Amino acid sequence: MPAGARRDTAPAPATDDVPVRGRSLPRAGPRPRSPVILLLVPACAGLLALACLASVLWSGLAERPVALAFGVLVALGELTRRAGAEGREAAPLAAAGALAYALLGDIAGRPTHHGVAQTVTVVLAASLLGSVPCIARGGGPVLEHLARRVLTVAFAALCFQPLSGRGAFRDWSGPAYALLLIVLLALSTLCDAVLAAAPAHARTGWPFGPLLREELRGMAGVTSAVCATGAVMALAVAVAGLWALPVLCVPLLLTQLSYRRYAAVRATYRQTIASLARATEIAGYTPAGHARRVAELSCAVGRDLGLSGAELTVLEYAALMHDIGQLSLVDPVPAGATAGLPAAEQRRIALLGGAVVRQTGVDAAVAVVVERQADPCREQPVAARIVRAVNAYEEKTRAAGPGGGLTALEELRLATAGDYAPDVVEALARVLSRRGGAARERLG
Repeated sequence: MPAGARRDTAPAPATDDVPVRGRSLPRAGPRPRSPVILLLVPACAGLLALACLASVLWSGLAERPVALAFGVLVALGELTRRAGAEGREAAPLAAAGALAYALLGDIAGRPTHHGVAQTVTVVLAASLLGSVPCIARGGGPVLEHLARRVLTVAFAALCFQPLSGRGAFRDWSGPAYALLLIVLLALSTLCDAVLAAAPAHARTGWPFGPLLREELRGMAGVTSAVCATGAVMALAVAVAGLWALPVLCVPLLLTQLSYRRYAAVRATYRQTIASLARATEIAGYTPAGHARRVAELSCAVGRDLGLSGAELTVLEYAALMHDIGQLSLVDPVPAGATAGLPAAEQRRIALLGGAVVRQTGVDAAVAVVVERQADPCREQPVAARIVRAVNAYEEKTRAAGPGGGLTALEELRLATAGDYAPDVVEALARVLSRRGGAARERLG
């Protein structure tokens, strides 16, 4: 989740009745926290940047060729930023260069003296310069990205530069020095994950622990390459000088290109699944937008329950294709509402849907969820429980008409324990409450 896009921000039409009529859901969960928390990270980054800039203007820029070289590297890294990227690190080359400058203690055997303030100032100035094209085309949350970059680099530099300037690491060599850099980079990565998860927790109200775990899981990919490249850059420049920078940029650029192609394949894969899901709508078996609404709400409930990124992906695909078994029916179910059918008929449609999913070549885990969505909830995996409850809520809300969201939710709560999992229903109530509160703020 990067740190990454939130699929749960667009409320389903079924939930719009809650805010419009000014009614609150019973036994609702906690609301998102104050917007002040969302401003805390940018405010701290801004104050730190101003203090560092003032310090550099007062004392002057030390080792200008080195500062220029790393500044150019960071700016070029921002220029190669992936527009609209969903990953945790959209500009890996810039991140690696910034971390290498923060952990730079020597250049070709000579000690450096740029310090923490100059490190932050150079990285921020270069990042702003390289982000101009991205800002001009409106490509993503640049302010949040820059704030995290400033605070993470400041943390790394603060841990390293004061001690390095006093010669504390002068006798460190070989594996010991490399291990020191790796530890500092790991701590900086943890700092970046916290800075990404905390605003997301305040913005959405999702549990902080799962959000932090998801950020750390996402950093196992390209962020690992960023940290490794930053450490190698700092070590290589310390021995060979600035000529090592362009040589070490090539592997990371190739990694970024490979990641772009992988992301494009994933996007095409998801579009294919979404197109398959629309087959039931085109054939007239289900109402228009039903699969999309169930998928969006299911992912929101899954995130509230703390599912990981991989589990959320399986949940989304299964929710999109949960009704595909209806294509095998001779007589369509009225309005595609399967929640009111007998249990045996629901199970038959689910098994038919699972068979169709397996033939499409989609992940077998998706087929399992589709197949087991009609089983007793105690025997279902969590994803199947979520799809079953959300699908029933969407169908009941649609059948009840305006103001039917509360009625549908109470029907799910009053159903027998074998129909819908209580923890899933309560998570659904929390999600609907948060969406209702956000919409009430917009209307007010």
